[in-house]
Amino acid sequence: MTRRIRLGVLTPSSNTALEPLTQALIAGLGEVSVHFSRFSVTQIALSAEALGQFQRERVLDAARLLADAQVDVIGWSGTSAGWLGFDTDVQLCAAITEATGIPATTSVLALNAALQAFGIQRLGLVTPYLGDVQAKIIANYAALGIDASCESHLSLQDNFSFAQVSEATLDHQVQAVVAAGAQAVSTFCTNLHAAHRVEHWERLYGVPVFDTVTTVVWDMLKTTGVDTRRLTGWGRLLLDEA
Repeated sequence: MTRRIRLGVLTPSSNTALEPLTQALIAGLGEVSVHFSRFSVTQIALSAEALGQFQRERVLDAARLLADAQVDVIGWSGTSAGWLGFDTDVQLCAAITEATGIPATTSVLALNAALQAFGIQRLGLVTPYLGDVQAKIIANYAALGIDASCESHLSLQDNFSFAQVSEATLDHQVQAVVAAGAQAVSTFCTNLHAAHRVEHWERLYGVPVFDTVTTVVWDMLKTTGVDTRRLTGWGRLLLDEA
């Protein structure tokens, strides 16, 4: 009998994009199921109130609920480390594992692993975020040795609104950062309906595109020993084409 694999995904409460996209991503894997746990996130900004949404204990409470389902790995499908600092995700994963005994990863840590695997030094950053949030992300990537100055942002703050961004808008943003010289593109927000467009953009522009809903699923599947090359139609990352 094939071993059942359960993925546990931590989800911002106002996110309406990542759950259906994640389910669609794994639909071709009969032995894999995905299970979600939410914690409150309603806005993305640099105010004390907005930053306080990501207090570690609140995330750990949601992770403990996933542990009740005996998931094999826990993934934070969110991009907060982009502006909070990458070490916050490293520390969060360690805390999740300490609290639950389950390995953990995040969208951003998985993205950074992908950027290293593909040898990317100039990243096109596509987000819905405010300008000051975007500047923090760019600065954090600069400290990592990655130039993310090829960027496009929409100056939105309400997290629910991110899922309302149209495909046409995303198409324009991706086109703009590629035209500016990006070696690769990241749709850097898990509440964008973008993952299913990755293969189209890669074919159109000839550069890899890393969506942050996809990156965390990719890393969770790797952790559980699932061959992601079985998943076609979602871009080069899952096909292991670094």
